[in-house]
Amino acid sequence: MESTRLSILALFLLVVLGSSSAKVEEENPEFWRSQAKKTLQSALDRKLNTNVAKNILFFLGDGMGITTYTAARILKGQLQNQSGEETVMTMDTFPNVGLAKTYSVDFQIPDSAATATAYLCGVKTNLNVIGLSGAARNGICKTQKGNEVTSILKWAKDAGKSVGIVTSTRVQHATPATTYAHSASRSWYSDADMPASAKADGCTDISSQLLKNTDINVIIGGGRKYMTPQGTKDPEYPRDYASRGNRKDGRNLITEWQNSKIGKVAHYVWNKTEFDAVDPENTDYLMALFEPGDLRFEEERDPMMDPSIVETTEKAIRILQKNPKGFFLLVEGGRIDQAHHEGRAYMALHETVAFDNAIAKGLELTKEAETLTIVMADHSHPLTFNGFPFRGQNILGKSPLWATDMKPYTILMYGNGPGHKIVNGKRPDLRNVTTDGKDYHQLAAVPLQSTTHSGEDVAVLARGPMAHLFQGVQEQSYIAHAMGYAACVGADLRHCQDPALHTTIDPNNAARASSALLSSLLSALLALKVLI
Repeated sequence: MESTRLSILALFLLVVLGSSSAKVEEENPEFWRSQAKKTLQSALDRKLNTNVAKNILFFLGDGMGITTYTAARILKGQLQNQSGEETVMTMDTFPNVGLAKTYSVDFQIPDSAATATAYLCGVKTNLNVIGLSGAARNGICKTQKGNEVTSILKWAKDAGKSVGIVTSTRVQHATPATTYAHSASRSWYSDADMPASAKADGCTDISSQLLKNTDINVIIGGGRKYMTPQGTKDPEYPRDYASRGNRKDGRNLITEWQNSKIGKVAHYVWNKTEFDAVDPENTDYLMALFEPGDLRFEEERDPMMDPSIVETTEKAIRILQKNPKGFFLLVEGGRIDQAHHEGRAYMALHETVAFDNAIAKGLELTKEAETLTIVMADHSHPLTFNGFPFRGQNILGKSPLWATDMKPYTILMYGNGPGHKIVNGKRPDLRNVTTDGKDYHQLAAVPLQSTTHSGEDVAVLARGPMAHLFQGVQEQSYIAHAMGYAACVGADLRHCQDPALHTTIDPNNAARASSALLSSLLSALLALKVLI
């Protein structure tokens, strides 16, 4: 009872004290009215772009649920010495917003393989399966044959466009792999990861499919060790056995890739110096593998060795956009998800801010009239944003409203994960604990070594040609079909077969035109009556 009274008193003090932290202009009702009026007018003036999308720029924030999105916005502002809540992310400027349902064929809560197959191939499938329909079974090679489904990257390539993948993970990871591979297991990165039975049944590893299935112009990420023979020393970590090549078949896929590009200007690079030396204007193909496995977190990246996701996005676009038929590019902020799995909100939010900066670079380098840009997440994580923090309070800090055990708790918490810290039935006292460091694990309700995903819908943001198709609540598998329709790639070519759909329509002008047409018809009818 006493603790309840203390909590009520604390909440009362928060309300009283918190009211004084508002900015002066925000206390004036006209501030909000004026802001809303400008936003409303912007919406009214917006033109409906029904052009054919020459380019598709697809940004995928792995694990970037709504809570991550919101918290990253606040962090981005606080890194710029703002309170943070009012900050405008690049993603926030996209005029069309919808939701995608993320469940897979077999699970309420999906993984990145099943979701990637949905939004890239337009078909939902089972957990851990990439580039195959729901008839395929996880880890069973025999179920692959006849159940392969292709991605929008392949649709774009078949239509003559240049294509590329940029990721902060290994290029064989679930999201990028789904653009080119068909595998009953997302874990078959190299032949060393495959069971003998799968090989006997004719299945091949994901790395080998990277070379075989689709001719990809730009490949940027990590994953060197899956490309070279077992024991091959890594150029960056020659003494680290875990970083060495692990292929059992003796193939050097990097060399094979280079040999397949004879007659073309193709570059393989593994460090920033070599990467910076690549001239996009004179490059047909680029394979850049900066780490043996996944790339480093942005906050731990060595800028002398590895480029940022902003730099890799820019290089990819500059190479691809030379094609007069346009391009398709997937850019994945893949380590948002991996930071969440470790329960490290600091890392997840900083990865999201870096991802948003890459989106800004993408918009800077392309034209909205001809480029459909999509931003979405594949799934969410059980991250909560709670506790009545003051306006502008450190998003990685502690709530000023303490719990009934009279101990503070973090503003961001996980439903499960390595941050579970109950000892002898009691929570740790965080009063003297720094919670905004990169290695801190936010509190979690249930103990797990790795945080799970969560199952709520994810946001889909769009701008450019046919961006209005990405509205409402849709199945995640709808996304690939809508992108294909907008760009006239894949099976549905109606958009490019009807020239009337290729115009940019101003809704206000359309209304005025309809009114003028009606007046003309009435005048014609009156004239006809006089003649009769």
